Amino acid sequence: MSGAESVESGQTARGRETRRFVWLLDPKLVTTAVASVAVVVLAGLVQVSFGSYSMSIGQAWAAVFNPEVLFNRQAWNAFLLGGEVPEMSRESLIVWNIRLPRVFVAILVGMNLGVSGAIFQAITRNELASPFILGVSSGAGLMILLVLVVFGGLAAFLPLIAAVGGAAAFLIVYAIAWKNGTSPVRLVLAGVIVGTVFGSVQTALFFFADDIGIVQSAIAWTTGSLTGTDWAQVRMALPWSVVAVGLAIAGSRQCNVMLLGEQTAKSLGMSIEKVRFALSGVAVLAAAASIAVAGIVGFVGLIVPHMVRNLVGSDYKKVIVGCLFVGPALMVGADVGARLAFNPVQVPVGIVTGLVGGPYFLYLMRKKENMGEI
Repeated sequence: MSGAESVESGQTARGRETRRFVWLLDPKLVTTAVASVAVVVLAGLVQVSFGSYSMSIGQAWAAVFNPEVLFNRQAWNAFLLGGEVPEMSRESLIVWNIRLPRVFVAILVGMNLGVSGAIFQAITRNELASPFILGVSSGAGLMILLVLVVFGGLAAFLPLIAAVGGAAAFLIVYAIAWKNGTSPVRLVLAGVIVGTVFGSVQTALFFFADDIGIVQSAIAWTTGSLTGTDWAQVRMALPWSVVAVGLAIAGSRQCNVMLLGEQTAKSLGMSIEKVRFALSGVAVLAAAASIAVAGIVGFVGLIVPHMVRNLVGSDYKKVIVGCLFVGPALMVGADVGARLAFNPVQVPVGIVTGLVGGPYFLYLMRKKENMGEI
């Protein structure tokens, strides 16, 4: 190959790479991302500005952008790796050690639930699918209550146990739905069955709790709460979130193919069951990472994909990326409401997402004629 041909070949390859990612510059996607980031930043600044320790808004914002913390390697080692926190002002310590981690956890939870819901809706071709519908949340909730009510000595491992419970519940759903393969309808029906049974067992377990503190803790976990979260929760969720998001983006093409229908996907050479199970695993991982740090936050996994599809269209490459921005915006905004609306009483963030999600879903139901299939 001549030098000119080599240069031309290299330019052609670079051109293909450029075209591969040109969809990221879609005006609707960019607008959605910028607006969502603005909501996260503004809501996050509101979140760090108020609390039991009194400081002015100026002091709080100065603490957030304090260069002695922002550019301090020891501080970031302490935050992300669990090292010793360096000396800093009281305001910086409160903002960076107590208030900001709550914002970061809300961001991770919003991303994970949005991506999880989007994948579940793709593999079932059903707009009503979510971690709730497909058993993940009910399995996690049952394990949470079992630990708090029956196996109190395992409370230290509650986040991990909740995540394992969610994954196990979905495996049960998959097993029930299997009959020479699975189908979207059978998966949804199996999820409803498992969710109903597990929900009944959860309700029964409340009658065995004789400590009001245990009941309140269980309600917080099963409703979804970010109260008391710190860098430990960030460190717990971050690695799994990165893996789940990376796999979700990589699997977005398969999601697009599955939306075409099983016969079309098979004609294109796709192994339906392998892809469906693999994508389900990614969705369960994302949901479990969220449940492990915040409990069961309702409606986010259901409505965020709807919001994103209305904003950027149905191409799943854009839907997954959009969920990475819209999910955090919804969660951080809802958590501000949960923390400040009834101050000094803090309500679980799941209550706020339910109050927001219910009317929005009613609006969608009234607006769309064929609700149910994507």
